[in-house]
Amino acid sequence: QVQLVESGGGLVQAGGSLRLSCAASGGTVTGYPMGWFRQAPGREREFVAAIAWSGNSTYYAASVKGRFTISRDNAKNTVYLQMNSLKPEDTALYYCAAKRLWGSYYSDSAYEYWGQGTQVTVSS
Repeated sequence: QVQLVESGGGLVQAGGSLRLSCAASGGTVTGYPMGWFRQAPGREREFVAAIAWSGNSTYYAASVKGRFTISRDNAKNTVYLQMNSLKPEDTALYYCAAKRLWGSYYSDSAYEYWGQGTQVTVSS
């Protein structure tokens, strides 16, 4: 069973940057498409970004496109989310997830394994 552990969250001022990491253990995520989702208090979990197993294709929510970059290092069994030009509305608990081979990249129901999340707080 794949276990995912996120790290890299924290408190940052608006306009700042953070890099989230998602490390896998108990199995490889090399063959899995991977995604990042986030959930703010009182709101539903939402899609942020995803990447194909090869790393050749990436997908972004409109709200983060141009500011966030998803990448992966299959040799390290790790996925990253570089977040630049952060805004207060980016404040949320960020989760990484491993996707099944079927289903939409944008839908959380298509993801099989989830981490516990890392908190990102952006102050104004």
